[in-house]
Amino acid sequence: QVHLVESGGGSVQAGGSLRLSCTASGITWTSDVWARTYSGYCLGWFRQTPGKAREGIAALNSDGSATYAESVKGRFTISQDSAKNTLYLQMDSLKPEDTAMYYCAARANQCGSGSLLWFLLLHEESSNWGQGTQVTVSS
Repeated sequence: QVHLVESGGGSVQAGGSLRLSCTASGITWTSDVWARTYSGYCLGWFRQTPGKAREGIAALNSDGSATYAESVKGRFTISQDSAKNTLYLQMDSLKPEDTAMYYCAARANQCGSGSLLWFLLLHEESSNWGQGTQVTVSS
């Protein structure tokens, strides 16, 4: 079981930047136990506003490939620091519509593609989630 804690949210004006962090503890995707048990990992960032479904926006596969939702492509960058067991989301050129609660997720095995990627992160049994961090972008 991996435990995830997000941080780095806050309030920023439109056009500004924020970097979210997701620090992992427990049996993380960089551990020997994980490597012996699973065929890779899939890490992701989602966001959610009140009354709406959780939206997948960025994912990082264990092979290093990244996937982005069209709404954030070219503005957001997902990355990780394996030594620190930390996943990041660099958010640039922020817009008011980026205002949301942001969550990180991690699950066993590789990401897959298309809508299946987000579905598995949301629903697959091995998925773990953080508690979220609020991002507010003012115009």
